[in-house]
Amino acid sequence: MKSTVAALGLIALAASISAQTLSYPPTRKVDQQDVYHGQRVADPYRWLEDDNSPETAAWVKAQNAVTDKYLDAMPQRMPTRKLYTQLYNYEKFGIPFKEGGRYFWTRNDGLQQQSVYYTARTLADKPSVALDPNQLSKDGTVALSGFVPSPDGKLIAYGIAESGSDWQRWKVRDLATGKDLADETRWVKFSSAAWTPDGKGYFYSRYDEPKAGAALTGANYFQKLYYHRLGQPQAADQLVFENKDDKQWGFAAEVSDDGNLVYLSIWKGAGSKNGLAVLPLAKGAYVAGAKAQVISQEFDAMYQAVGNDGDTLFVKTDLGASRGRLITIDLKNPARSAWKTLIAETGDTMTSAHAVGGRFLMGYLRDASTLVKVHGRDGSFIRDIPLPGIGNGAGFGGKWTDSETFFSYTSLTTPTEVWRYDVATGQATVFQKPKTPFEAEQFETRREFVTSKDGTKLPIFIAHRKGLKLDGNNPTLLYGYGGFNVPMTPTYNITAATWMKMGGVYVIASLRGGNEYGESWHEAGTKLKKQNVFDDFIASAEWLITSKYTQPAKLAINGGSNGGLLVGAVVNQRPELFGAAVPQVGVMDMLRFHKFTIGWAWVTDYGSSEDPEQFKALQAYSPLHSVRSMRNYPAIMVTTGDHDDRVVPAHSFKYTAALQAADTGPAPKIIRIETAAGHGAGKPTSKIIEERADMLAFFANTFKFDVK
Repeated sequence: MKSTVAALGLIALAASISAQTLSYPPTRKVDQQDVYHGQRVADPYRWLEDDNSPETAAWVKAQNAVTDKYLDAMPQRMPTRKLYTQLYNYEKFGIPFKEGGRYFWTRNDGLQQQSVYYTARTLADKPSVALDPNQLSKDGTVALSGFVPSPDGKLIAYGIAESGSDWQRWKVRDLATGKDLADETRWVKFSSAAWTPDGKGYFYSRYDEPKAGAALTGANYFQKLYYHRLGQPQAADQLVFENKDDKQWGFAAEVSDDGNLVYLSIWKGAGSKNGLAVLPLAKGAYVAGAKAQVISQEFDAMYQAVGNDGDTLFVKTDLGASRGRLITIDLKNPARSAWKTLIAETGDTMTSAHAVGGRFLMGYLRDASTLVKVHGRDGSFIRDIPLPGIGNGAGFGGKWTDSETFFSYTSLTTPTEVWRYDVATGQATVFQKPKTPFEAEQFETRREFVTSKDGTKLPIFIAHRKGLKLDGNNPTLLYGYGGFNVPMTPTYNITAATWMKMGGVYVIASLRGGNEYGESWHEAGTKLKKQNVFDDFIASAEWLITSKYTQPAKLAINGGSNGGLLVGAVVNQRPELFGAAVPQVGVMDMLRFHKFTIGWAWVTDYGSSEDPEQFKALQAYSPLHSVRSMRNYPAIMVTTGDHDDRVVPAHSFKYTAALQAADTGPAPKIIRIETAAGHGAGKPTSKIIEERADMLAFFANTFKFDVK
């Protein structure tokens, strides 16, 4: 295997030599050195961390000018954008849900900047617009971050985020008049809204107002849970829950179906382990000063309240069951010794649990493909919910008293379909099936298994046009993530569809660090074991090459956020293995990530440079710190947004500066910095099309094939 890869690597080198010569803007270096456990580490581009600096703004402008010129010169740019737009332009529907005797769902007519919320009394009625976020701004950069109807269906609490920021403002709209009430809650982040059954207010979580100039970079600590009563100013909101002794605690609230309890999930970091408490309500109302009953605050496992039947609480957990189980907890006797298993752990990974229609609808992953099973109140198995094929099913939400639920199904070659499911009869019927210009019958998906460096097997999903020749000449795009308990499953996306229409092979790798095989699979890709994730991705690339799907000169890799870190790390470790790479909004400075916004929460997965042993591991793979000169790197286009307050853009700025300063060969090392954009959530359609089409055109130009 290694000899084949090495030989093909020469082809990648030859191809890169002919790349367009670029003159990068100069990036000033400073004599900044930090000492970690007795070791000095230079950080010459520290000044790029200042997002308010005129010098940083000038650097961004200069870099974008170089990138725009390079992208404009690519003959593939406009044809790719045209094709991407054509494939994006079809009617898309969200999964319906019911509240207050009304159905709600989203719809996008094809190219609307933001999807619109619709409502109807019955599925047969003509729907009306409940909320159109396209009316909130002219350019679509104000997006909905949350939408929660009141229990009677008359009001809507909705969150809005501007320019891609994680910060939210929550407002309340009267559905009948379409007018907003005076209510507004600000400085909300990582929170939804949960109405009390009496409809007089909602729970939400917020941070203190940040210091001037620090809104997009300052660390987010000491989240607090509040109750907002309608008609009152935010200053009068009642503090419900906080922890003055631990700045990392955060809170998520959900009101039970019977209206008697609030389930409080207590999170601490971005890991899957959390605490759980329940707060009593008085006849559907919140009473100030009510005390929560703590179920667990050891942060030793995942606890998700699924529902309750009086004092019996149903909880999904991985305590003592890496792949998940459903347990019951008696609130009158909540001692752990009294907890009982209702649905036991199986060989598949339990990913979701919903209490609907007097049944439990349990979602599982088997080799990264969705299975759904129906169980009775006593935990007994009733039936499977058949899905159309190997793919991803989502939804299945609702209330214990509902007779129906809705779910979506998709695969790499199947655009998202929405189905209605009758819980009692087991009958599933199509609610919405999109009509799309993508000819799904001309393409196919297969699941293969790759053996990683240490012998671990992982699934990869490969999609392409039928009749593909395995001659090693196919342009191939490999995507991965590998972190934070997030599974990578085969779902339809326009980037994959466009790439396949262009003649390419699209591949998703299910790496360790995700949740494809439970918590043990996740932990095998964290902290001192993070290298396993990179090894898995590299093994996937080598498998594609030795299996004659492609060769290094035609192999592109892509990932975002933690996946951007993945791309940056593997390029540094094995630059000869790839022809092109696009790390998006990546975590690139592994020594300082915890100092910005919510970065401290990622220590659960990454570890921290403040720990001596973890520092050594982080420094070894940190994309910023492991760029090496005198090696020929693939063509690289870094992407980020100037309003990204999840992974601050300084990560990408500093990494790009390091790439451009190093002797890494003639292939381009450019950065595409989107303005008025953040980490990705709520990004308007036009920006999505432009950014992702540019990425595919960058690959096509690097691999020197035409786009028709």
